[in-house]
Amino acid sequence: MSPAELPRRNPAGVGSVVVVVDLDAAIGFVVAHGDAVERARLNWLRAGTPPAPEILDSAEVGQAPDGGWPAVWAGDVTSVDATCFRLGELDDLGALGRPAARRALDWLAAGQRRDGCWEEDPALADTAPAWARPGDPEARLYLTANAAFRLSVAGLDARAAGPLDHRVGGAYAGVVHAAARALAAALRPDGTWPSYLPVGWLSAAVLHLQQAYDEAARIRAVLDERMRELSPADVAWLAATLRRADVPAAEWTLVAARHRLAATQRSDGGWDSDGGHQFDVHTTLAVVRAFR
Repeated sequence: MSPAELPRRNPAGVGSVVVVVDLDAAIGFVVAHGDAVERARLNWLRAGTPPAPEILDSAEVGQAPDGGWPAVWAGDVTSVDATCFRLGELDDLGALGRPAARRALDWLAAGQRRDGCWEEDPALADTAPAWARPGDPEARLYLTANAAFRLSVAGLDARAAGPLDHRVGGAYAGVVHAAARALAAALRPDGTWPSYLPVGWLSAAVLHLQQAYDEAARIRAVLDERMRELSPADVAWLAATLRRADVPAAEWTLVAARHRLAATQRSDGGWDSDGGHQFDVHTTLAVVRAFR
């Protein structure tokens, strides 16, 4: 079944009224409240304006010699979760071709286990939050979906590998394909997955890029049903992830996400994050990425 033939669902009761996210207000919120790196991300997302060198240096600060970045809870130990977050910021700056991103992607790819999955370093067992705890199967699936997504969308931009660069993941095609197999194997018959909610949209993006359209559609059907329960920050993350994987904006999950975000946009143009107001700009930038 092709993407165009997939059934449409309307579990959120969204009608035919066109609902629009106020991107001008969102842009104004980022300009008013963002720091220099966040405003540079906005400029790249809006107009492809290259950041100043000092902005890029600031976004890359703290990278470890092995290529990864430590998390705030990880001490000096590099973290899969933190490295994926930094790569997302560099993606928003158009900086995936820089040496720092290449080293980070190489580090991620080298850390894949033989089963196609990722885990944090065992040294982090006592400090990692639940979603990144070494040895936890739910954390393993989340980190696998996150790393596979970053390698999928960044591989072509980050480095050249010769004539096979057209493959999904470019230089990391084999790594991404093995991860996609692991993600697909974890799906239950009803399209649910045994881990955290973000695993759904991250896996759907990876599988869509792998042309595993049936599996991706099963996941999106579950996300459709849960759209009303998701926080604005989760909906923004979901929408930005699917659009980065070239899921069409007219696909029903993204239509429902747009309705949800239009309904939850604040009067100042921003959206609430789940980690405190200091991350509201980050959430708002995710909406800009999704619907610019």
